[in-house]
Amino acid sequence: MLIAVVGLNHRTAPVEVREKLSFSGHTLKEALVRLKSYSAIDGCVILSTCNRTEIYAAALEMNDGLNAVWDFLSRWSGADISEIKNFTYCHTLYDTLRHIFRVAAGLDSMILGETQILGQVKDAYGQAMEHEASNRVLNTLFQLALTVGKRVRTETGIDQNAASISYAAVELARQCLDSLDQRSVLVIGAGKMSDLTVKHLVANGVSSVIVSNRSFDRAEMLAAQFGGKAVKFSELYKYMEVSDIVISCTAASHCVVKLEEMGQVMERRRGKKIFMIDIAVPRDIDTKVGNLEGITLYDIDDLKTVVDCNLAERKRAAVKAEGIIEEELDKFMKWHGTQFVIPTIAALKKWGDGIKQKELRRALNRLGELSQHDHKVICSLANSIVNQLLHVPVVQLKSYALTTEGHLYAEILQNLFNLEVLGQKPKRQVAPDTQEELLQAKKG
Repeated sequence: MLIAVVGLNHRTAPVEVREKLSFSGHTLKEALVRLKSYSAIDGCVILSTCNRTEIYAAALEMNDGLNAVWDFLSRWSGADISEIKNFTYCHTLYDTLRHIFRVAAGLDSMILGETQILGQVKDAYGQAMEHEASNRVLNTLFQLALTVGKRVRTETGIDQNAASISYAAVELARQCLDSLDQRSVLVIGAGKMSDLTVKHLVANGVSSVIVSNRSFDRAEMLAAQFGGKAVKFSELYKYMEVSDIVISCTAASHCVVKLEEMGQVMERRRGKKIFMIDIAVPRDIDTKVGNLEGITLYDIDDLKTVVDCNLAERKRAAVKAEGIIEEELDKFMKWHGTQFVIPTIAALKKWGDGIKQKELRRALNRLGELSQHDHKVICSLANSIVNQLLHVPVVQLKSYALTTEGHLYAEILQNLFNLEVLGQKPKRQVAPDTQEELLQAKKG
């Protein structure tokens, strides 16, 4: 059984192309059923996220399997196969394994080491299982990929260092306030960066969101995303008194949070700490505000410095992660290498058992009536002879299966013993009936 992956991601295709080849939750079942219906496809898994779409396929014939995947993608998207190939990559055999291991570990993500992809790989595999699209080889592959992804994160800590501006803000807030559970956040402005930061804060335990913006309508729109509250810009300092975290990102050309007013806010807070993030350029918060007791203030340069340091840490962790992936890849290669010889071994044992049974019947018929003990001894002798004769070929074939020529040894064994191997087309046998035909066959 051969495996391959055809895919595209944020590096190989623009968003308008990724949209055409994406699979949402309600279309994934149909896609899996249609792809599995191709005779060349024995099993498939579709991984589709905002940054990537990948089709993992198992097939007996690699070219037939890949052609089926290209045809499926073309029919699904309405694009020509040649156009699709311009934006996609294709990995086969062990390169497929290395790729899915790197994907699950977060080494192929837009943000190095990000955690979300591991859950997405798990969901993709779960969907394939639920809709009976996967097969034994892909099951083993994805189960191991999930194990690799978890092992990389556990042993390297690659996801422990914030690697985006918005997430760095969350980590710094957690350090400042000890915990984000049940904390409140005040957002000044309704920019994209503020939106992303609040999303991370809410996902990490922040319970209350207040939004203040000069355009009250935009404040309401952003607040609605988080089940929060929109307040007028004139009430800004009033709500700072009850907020634990302040995120500011307006388009103002001057400071909107001033030192004197913040001093009064902190007096009314009576020593309660507040964490402030100024993501605006130019800055929204007077830099002297950070000198007030109880206030921790970070601007976008501070956050970028944290991100740069953390990315360096993640890159060091990635080197260790690559080593883990190669180790796990070697384990899988050894397992998978023995899989394609198993049908040959089964056929060889069946062949030996057939001869044993035929000769046993012949011998027992000639010997006539035997005692139960003698019957058992003769049957045991026949089993022992066949097992010992086949033991060395079987062990050697399993050993050769781990080499690049393993498939050749399997085929030679099939030809030597004229074996009928399950899942493979029977080979045409040539049996010359005359001396002349035999000589011609030898010459050929």
